[in-house]
Amino acid sequence: MLEARGLTKYYSAIPAVRDVSFRIAAGGVLGILGPNGSGKSTTVSIVTGLLEPSGGAVLYNGIDIRDDLLGYKAIIGYVPEEAILYTHLTGPEYLALVGQLRGVADDVIRRRTDGFLRIFDLQDDVDAPMSAYSKGMRQKILISAALLHDPAVVVLDEPNSGLDVTTTLVLRSLIQALASEGRIVVYSSHVLESVEQVASDVVILLDGRVVAHDSIARLRELMHASSLESVFRTLVIETDIDRVARDLVDVMRA
Repeated sequence: MLEARGLTKYYSAIPAVRDVSFRIAAGGVLGILGPNGSGKSTTVSIVTGLLEPSGGAVLYNGIDIRDDLLGYKAIIGYVPEEAILYTHLTGPEYLALVGQLRGVADDVIRRRTDGFLRIFDLQDDVDAPMSAYSKGMRQKILISAALLHDPAVVVLDEPNSGLDVTTTLVLRSLIQALASEGRIVVYSSHVLESVEQVASDVVILLDGRVVAHDSIARLRELMHASSLESVFRTLVIETDIDRVARDLVDVMRA
């Protein structure tokens, strides 16, 4: 069980996250949604242990992660929103570095690296520095690095960035496969359709606060909505999207 209790985070006197709470059991996929500036990235950073909250706590199996932060980080696989890599390294070299820092045996690193590169169709680029990789290729390396140590908790922050359609579909199926094995998956994304298809529960943030936390089916029922997008529009978006689109077309034609 992964649980957030009353998470609050201030930057100087400005609140980025205020009293955010949720829980997700083993085998569950929690989608975190919200517009830019809603607190998604701050929440994810706190959940991964990279950022200390100003208040509240994250608990894993009932224990505050701050009581054994290194032990907690050891069981987490994390795909960050920004692909910050040592781009002078090749993909295999980077994965070897990550594996060694994680304490993975060298033969296991080699076996899993070969498998990831084959599945992601990166075999022809094993000798190229990642500075020559496309954004999608770098994203595949980040996903591989997150899975390299067989984590119990997988946290994905906008993991679709730069991926082609096929790899996006593979990622969606991967999330479902990880959950079916009893792992916990936290999936922060602006791609509502992807979240709707894989998440067992969603948290919707607005101005640093939780405005909804329930299963997608329950939220659709409560909001009398046909889709997660409709729920999101009702709770979060004040702009008349269709009118803005029409205005853009009018300006284009002017």
